[in-house]
Amino acid sequence: MDKLGSRCPLPGSPRPSVLTCLLILTASFLIYPILRTLSLQLHSTVTGSYVSGTHSIVFVNCPNEQIARDMARALLDKKLAASVNILPKAASLYFWKGEIEEATEILLLIKTKTSKVHMLSSYIRLVHPFEIPEVFSLPMDQGDTHFFKWLEEGVEDD
Repeated sequence: MDKLGSRCPLPGSPRPSVLTCLLILTASFLIYPILRTLSLQLHSTVTGSYVSGTHSIVFVNCPNEQIARDMARALLDKKLAASVNILPKAASLYFWKGEIEEATEILLLIKTKTSKVHMLSSYIRLVHPFEIPEVFSLPMDQGDTHFFKWLEEGVEDD
């Protein structure tokens, strides 16, 4: 009887409600990114190796060099990035409101922690003059561990 009682709830014993199960499931999804980041940092620290995807490069086009420099400096001041390259005069062709447009833009290559990409993107949307700024990221797969350690120190902790 003990084995049966431990597997099947006895009549009158409390059962988890659907709401409780949904809350636990939702909390699990919300906590996962934080736990993943912490476990990657712990693994990297303990083993001295780099875990792919911990850092990202964010690409952003700007209409001119002054805006690009101001944005780069603000990202560094806010510790959202460890490094920003400003690549001048990228020729851009794109569809805008049903027409093919052509412009000369400045490309920012922003190096940051992957965990900061969402916050960095939100900040760029606030300050960028384009109605829809081009912001996307790629995870860094491999590279020099000394560079990644330096990058880690240059970006504010989560």
